[in-house]
Amino acid sequence: MLLQNKVAVVYGGGGSIGGAAARAFAREGARVFLAGRTPVTLDKVAADIRVAGGTAETAQVDALDEEAVDALADSVAAQAGGIDVSFNVIGVQDVQRPLAEISVAEFLRPIEVAARTQFLTTRAAVRHMIPRGSGVILMFGGGGPQTAPGLGGFKVSLDAMESMRRQWACEAGAYGVRVVTMVTGGIPESLPADFTAKDELTAALAEPTLLKRTATLADVGEVAAFVASDRARTMTSATVNISCGAIVDH
Repeated sequence: MLLQNKVAVVYGGGGSIGGAAARAFAREGARVFLAGRTPVTLDKVAADIRVAGGTAETAQVDALDEEAVDALADSVAAQAGGIDVSFNVIGVQDVQRPLAEISVAEFLRPIEVAARTQFLTTRAAVRHMIPRGSGVILMFGGGGPQTAPGLGGFKVSLDAMESMRRQWACEAGAYGVRVVTMVTGGIPESLPADFTAKDELTAALAEPTLLKRTATLADVGEVAAFVASDRARTMTSATVNISCGAIVDH
């Protein structure tokens, strides 16, 4: 298995995307620690993993809380002997209106959430990875150069994440730590079940892709498990594009 005997922490592990990654990690042999703010959703993913024969534990953690993030990383490392993979799938809150129509607070909110959670979770994991000379940091949600009107600070927050990925990869690479961002053009399966325009949005997301389809939650899990594994050991400071061609790299 790709992640046999590895230890993986997934922030936002109770969500649809985080849960998909966590299930894939566990299926590939990792001991998974699920972190998030909502115990009931974390417990559901953990139960699914255990029923499938995997190992999962949960922790109620707000990834904006510096002390809580550091305490979780310290606890996992002490309990499991280290951290091999840290994946932050925390959602970014945003106000999607033209920049000229939003307040400074509305503009900064998604940027602050993305930058703070990614910095805190990465720093907490890297501090444990450096002494061991290995580790993988995965970020989720960066994007290419394309954008669209009316996104508020959302696209800026994604670009900030890409900048952080490059900086962390530069500073941690000498210690064997890899840093990779996964990007998609949208995953319709991750939409709430009661989302009224799901079919219309699914079609809209698929239309501009080169493959005329969108990534699935299973796709996210499979790619995340591969990137986190030693088979991708040459990959760092990189963006893994699973947008089906919606995002065209330059």
